[in-house]
Amino acid sequence: MQTEDLIPANEFCIHYNTEFSFVQSLSQYGLIEITTIENNAYIQKEQLSELEKFIRFHYEMGINIEGIEAIHHILQRTHDLQHEINRLKNKLQLYETE
Repeated sequence: MQTEDLIPANEFCIHYNTEFSFVQSLSQYGLIEITTIENNAYIQKEQLSELEKFIRFHYEMGINIEGIEAIHHILQRTHDLQHEINRLKNKLQLYETE
């Protein structure tokens, strides 16, 4: 992984006005991944949208980490099921056109 794909966690926390302990908690629950290089914590750029969503859940809606984990699981499961439905629709269209 290249370092340009990483954002220093302390800069992220300053920019989003959030506590590093919150980001650490998300990492402990497996919701995000923190990369440590030379005792500095980094967040991958592709995790930003998820992390921003988790911050809104927590700070704007007052949802705790366990609730965020449950919501994330439900949203991921819904996304997976929607993908499966689309795959099955495409497969069904193949049989209907024959």
